[in-house]
Amino acid sequence: MDEIVKKLAGLGLPGIILVVLTASSGGSSAAVAAALTAVGGPFGIVGGIALLGIITVVGDAIAGFGIEAILKAVYAERSKTESVTFLLKEINDLPITEELKLKLKDQISPQGSTYTVPRQEPGQTY
Repeated sequence: MDEIVKKLAGLGLPGIILVVLTASSGGSSAAVAAALTAVGGPFGIVGGIALLGIITVVGDAIAGFGIEAILKAVYAERSKTESVTFLLKEINDLPITEELKLKLKDQISPQGSTYTVPRQEPGQTY
């Protein structure tokens, strides 16, 4: 088992995803191929294997620059072509800390207009 663990550890995150796919598909090679095909979408098993490669690249980028820098750059680029309102809603739905959400919102919001949710005092109605 130590040998298998060392090889999977060498693969990094794609190795972990492969273990999860294997476990969830019952462990047979046909089931793993079916899981990779499903993950690959319209590109089939080749797409599933490519996705594992893309995960490696993204994981390396996050490790090198940090998730905050990567997310800020992605949302800054997307804000050039997509609605800021849509992106703000998307950021609210992300499973990240409130602090990081605020930093991302500040990154894409026009200067001087930040999105805030009004707080309601007890007994106060709007």
